[in-house]
Amino acid sequence: MQEFTIPIFISLGAFLMVVALRYLQNKENMAMIEKGMNPDENRRNRRQANPSQTLKNGLLFVGAGLGLLLAIIITNTLHLEGDSNTGIFFALIAIFGGAGLLGAYLYERKNPPPPVE
Repeated sequence: MQEFTIPIFISLGAFLMVVALRYLQNKENMAMIEKGMNPDENRRNRRQANPSQTLKNGLLFVGAGLGLLLAIIITNTLHLEGDSNTGIFFALIAIFGGAGLLGAYLYERKNPPPPVE
């Protein structure tokens, strides 16, 4: 009985989430129109990529990837198996991801982004 209810609830939940998001977006658009604003302009301004955030995300993922690669190399080299290698994976991903964010911070401190118009 439970095997059939889980996919039904997941599908129903996903459908209701999409409907609710569209409803709230429509409500937001109507409120903006009532205040004399153009919803398309506001949406276009929100979508513009922030170079600072892009740099942070890129360096975070590069660092996490390097940490994962190093963890795989270490576990294969030392022939670690089971639960003993899980800590190595999480630790190295966190360390290298943090190093990527630190690198983004240091780069932005030396080269501040231009002001947003």
